[in-house]
Amino acid sequence: MSQNRSSAVMQQRKEAQDSLDDYPTQPWGVRALVEHVLKPASLVLGTVWEPACNRGFMARPLGEYFASVHATDIFDYGFETMAAVEDFLFPTTVAPHPIDWVITNPPFRLAEEFVMKGLAIARVGCAMLVRSAFIESVGRYERLFKPSPPTFVAQFVERLPLVKGRVDPAAASATAYSWLVWVNGLPPQPTVWIPPCRAALERSSDYSVATISDSPLFEGEAA
Repeated sequence: MSQNRSSAVMQQRKEAQDSLDDYPTQPWGVRALVEHVLKPASLVLGTVWEPACNRGFMARPLGEYFASVHATDIFDYGFETMAAVEDFLFPTTVAPHPIDWVITNPPFRLAEEFVMKGLAIARVGCAMLVRSAFIESVGRYERLFKPSPPTFVAQFVERLPLVKGRVDPAAASATAYSWLVWVNGLPPQPTVWIPPCRAALERSSDYSVATISDSPLFEGEAA
């Protein structure tokens, strides 16, 4: 498999200020968070708000583990069980109550703001899928990590490919991703390495024709 070296998957990925930042998460990467970070710490409980739900690729696997998932997004991508079109940072409706977790793949340029909002409203904690390079920068350290260090830094040892506009099981990536997890009242813990787990956690039903139809590898195939 040749490596996809487009700007969408490389470390220098940049999005315009008005971009929807449409890079949905492969569902196995969500299950990896639960199986290798939250479950071992007995943190799979309660309700989740997924505020950048896109087409539901994160909300659906979260629903396999949590009592309920409240899914919203600033844009309607057609996710059939999305609760509302809502700006997470500037909501126009009353937030669901209570919310135990905020778990999402935040917009690239607004990740820091999503973390801060999640920390302010979640009773248990928040988990954000970010580029591993997100933990860099003096400014972010002073604004976020120094006053509110994450409880877990969970690094994928396999690459989790994110492709603009779709999930693609054949995609490759040069960008490393991590889960950063904040748990209220729990101090920073040793780094977690998410072991090779794609083969165990990936399901054929994660990739329907509707979700991968833009990929030339799947043109004309039936479900």
